Amino acid sequence: MTIQPPTAKSLSRIQQNWLAANERRLLNWLCGHMPPWVTPDRLTATGMVGAVLIFAGYVASNFASSWLVLAIGGYFVQWFGDSMDGSLARYRHIERPSYGYFIDHSCDGLATLLILTGIGLSPFVTMDIAMIALAGYFLLSIHAYLSARVLGEFKLSYLSAGPTELRIMLIGLTIMMMVLGSGPGLFGRWSGFDMFVGSVGTILIVLFIGQTLVTGRRLARVDASRT
Repeated sequence: MTIQPPTAKSLSRIQQNWLAANERRLLNWLCGHMPPWVTPDRLTATGMVGAVLIFAGYVASNFASSWLVLAIGGYFVQWFGDSMDGSLARYRHIERPSYGYFIDHSCDGLATLLILTGIGLSPFVTMDIAMIALAGYFLLSIHAYLSARVLGEFKLSYLSAGPTELRIMLIGLTIMMMVLGSGPGLFGRWSGFDMFVGSVGTILIVLFIGQTLVTGRRLARVDASRT
């Protein structure tokens, strides 16, 4: 077995999250009903607008928790743009594999930065905890991109959860912020929201370490088979 550096066209997308099948049916239906003026690039831009709305909603929640409704709406806009851009390109057979891969995941990184920075600037989660979650997400993203390079496999989900499940979890967290408010927590300077976000970030970091070990052993066996 020889591993060659894959082209963007040869990537095998591995998606095993809980909602994958139902989400794919919905996205295919939406693709079939999109007017011609809706293009993948415009959808990518729509996803970034959604990320800005999320950021603004969390920051504005320092003035009133009702601004969190803006963040919740932003999650739906961001899901629509981020999930539909590549789906529409594949549906219309107008893929630009290298360009699409590069732009899409560059925007994913910027959107994640906006979302978690917004959470850290809200009155509910401290910035240092939000940055732990950001580091965990970026580390797992790095693993996915490295695996795509050396294995030709682009893993889109871990522990049966992918980006859509994470958005649903964050929407639930945001609703709880509206319900419970930003009063003192039970853990000293850290609120329950801090503990939740920090735990998610820690899980992502542990996943990165575990996946790195698994992939490293797999690559070692491949290299050994060459000699």
